[in-house]
Amino acid sequence: MESISIFDIFKIGVGPSSSHTLGPWKAAQDFIRNNNLEDLSRVQIHLFGSLSKTGLGHATDKAIILGLLNHSPETIDTSSIDEIITEVRSLNKININGRDLEFEYERDLIFESTEHTLHPNTLKFCAYAGTKIIAEQLYASVGGGFIETENGAQSSETKTLLPFPIEKGEDISRYTKEQNCVISEIVYRNEMSMQSESKIDEKVERLLDVFLESIYLGCTTDGILPGGLNVTRRAKNIYSKLTNNASFKNRDEWVELIKESPKDFNSVNKWVSCFALAVNEQNAALGRIVTSPTNGAAGVIPAVLMYYLIFCDYKGRDSVKKFLFTAGEIGCLFKKGATISAAVGGCQAEIGVSSAMAAAGLTEVLGGTADQCLMAAEIAMEHHLGLTCDPIKGLVQVPCIERNAMGAMKAITASNLALESNADKAIVNIDTVIKTMWEVAQNMNTIYKETSEGGLAINLPVINPNC
Repeated sequence: MESISIFDIFKIGVGPSSSHTLGPWKAAQDFIRNNNLEDLSRVQIHLFGSLSKTGLGHATDKAIILGLLNHSPETIDTSSIDEIITEVRSLNKININGRDLEFEYERDLIFESTEHTLHPNTLKFCAYAGTKIIAEQLYASVGGGFIETENGAQSSETKTLLPFPIEKGEDISRYTKEQNCVISEIVYRNEMSMQSESKIDEKVERLLDVFLESIYLGCTTDGILPGGLNVTRRAKNIYSKLTNNASFKNRDEWVELIKESPKDFNSVNKWVSCFALAVNEQNAALGRIVTSPTNGAAGVIPAVLMYYLIFCDYKGRDSVKKFLFTAGEIGCLFKKGATISAAVGGCQAEIGVSSAMAAAGLTEVLGGTADQCLMAAEIAMEHHLGLTCDPIKGLVQVPCIERNAMGAMKAITASNLALESNADKAIVNIDTVIKTMWEVAQNMNTIYKETSEGGLAINLPVINPNC
């Protein structure tokens, strides 16, 4: 049975897209690290399908260059990205494995007009010594920053025999009943079979730090998002109104200000939306975020987690682990049973999955049973079924940023409904909704799968179509 760590579902990376930015970035790194390029004189990259159609809007070109330069998406100074790309393009040179090579952007990044049978998000690297090809590799960016090669090898996944192998929701339900425990405990035992307790704690702290930092930066940065749509950042304005422009010196004081703000329904609703918008405005600006389980849906989990930290009965760091472990395992279920790639399943595979994850995580930390957590996840996905991916100009901005706010609110509603319900009487279970989501994905018209060839992407006039 396929084993996936929740730290494969939650990846620290750079926006705006996990499948179109983070995946190609990692593929480029994998190619230069795992091929004999001693005589390399030139490299060409072919982009197919959705990667070709929306690659420029998703910064796929930039991601590939950064990957070939072997920058890490986890550690790169995101403010330096534009300078790095400008230098490569202006000099027509790229440094690969310590060697300066000729690299002509328009010649060596090829946006193919055709699909590829491997996957809707396929790219091919060709390494040359003179005119001779010395290495060639196909990659599929299958969603959430996961990449596969032609033989199906998934470089991000952990190959470990877990004490509690999980393929379906019914496995989770059975284990938790047998062990008389909650979902996070089963997930924790699985994680302990892959890494030490100290490493797990370190990773959780790092995730929480990036979650908070992405919200904080999004709430304190204004201006226009890059890409040409002239989308105005809104999170800072919402934050300022909610706090009456109160001043603060650092992130800790900023959090305390939010804790002291009014907690009526309307205010909390605005806060949750603000948190989600903040993260995805950072994502759209090539900022650092946590893929949860994708970049386009990166705002849902931190928004709902922040809702719990600020407006609920927060019980300390252990509850953060419980939230993330439970949410992460739900993401694993969808990856195994359906897809987390919008190019395969539409936005239901991104916002829908993230909302289901957040709903389950919130339900556990609010005292729900394992079956109530699964019920919450099912409710959240049930009401995202069929959601299309139709980004205007291929940018992860409209309608993507607002959808994160909607997904976060649906997650909270789903959790509340599950907590007030008898899960044994649920009409639809999590496995049924995952199966249904996959069927919907397979039957959805291709133009609604991250191609920018349908829906809002073609029905909204763009002021500057050439930008």
